[in-house]
Amino acid sequence: MLTFRFIPYYEIENLSSARRVKKLMDIVKGNSIILLEGRLKAEEEKDLIELTMEEIGPKFKGIELAVIYPEQKNPQFFDKVKHGMIGILLGDRVGFTIIGPANLVKEIKKDPDKVQFFVEEARKKKKSSR
Repeated sequence: MLTFRFIPYYEIENLSSARRVKKLMDIVKGNSIILLEGRLKAEEEKDLIELTMEEIGPKFKGIELAVIYPEQKNPQFFDKVKHGMIGILLGDRVGFTIIGPANLVKEIKKDPDKVQFFVEEARKKKKSSR
């Protein structure tokens, strides 16, 4: 079964960077795909990747991460000002982040209109004949 866990930004905004990264890592290691409102700071993304590299082993294969950030094509001056103000007010809450365990999510592709998940197919266990 594939499990998605939505985490609203308010759930992590008051955590330190280290606790934020640890919380996300614990959820991913539990084989859930995280849909995080907003995005991590660049330093937190780096820390998450470093922690992932340290924890890779037979049971944990790593993570796949994608940040979806809304962008306008050819915005007008007032649109730029409006989105600049929204960015100031909302900060890291704009967009969303997807983090999944690499043993489930093989690849995340994104383009302006869609997000595609390429997942590992569940292998059927063969019944042993005795």
